Amino acid sequence: MSLTKLKSATELAQIRAGFDAAGRRMVFTNGCFDILHAGHVRYLQQARALGDALLVALNGDESVRSLKGPGRPVNSQDDRAEVLCALGCVDYVVIVPEVRMTNIMLAVKPQIYAKGGDYTPESLDREEWAALQEIGAEIKILPLVPGRSTTAIISKMAR
Repeated sequence: MSLTKLKSATELAQIRAGFDAAGRRMVFTNGCFDILHAGHVRYLQQARALGDALLVALNGDESVRSLKGPGRPVNSQDDRAEVLCALGCVDYVVIVPEVRMTNIMLAVKPQIYAKGGDYTPESLDREEWAALQEIGAEIKILPLVPGRSTTAIISKMAR
């Protein structure tokens, strides 16, 4: 499997600079993407449609444990990155070890930030929201796909 879409923060900052010169817009989203399901795929496709390229900032294993608990992630960050890289709607992936995306947001400076409908601009992490304001990113909240969640899948498997 080719992981040519997997990039470092430095590489992404250079790519983003090229976008400005070409008049292109980068969309940024982030998450754990632990067990990829139809809700994730639909969300990522919608996010990609907002601009010219989609960057997925993937929470690393330790940050997923901090966010979701000791039983997570189910899949390693390397496996999750490989699955995301295989999706046609995803242009770039970066693994982020921190819980918060502030540093990668400030490094890459995407023009558009997409988040799922379980968030509102007001419920975003305040530090991340401030970083998005600082870089002038447009915030887009995309609709949730009802009945699709990793937590629900794990619960169903445990029955």
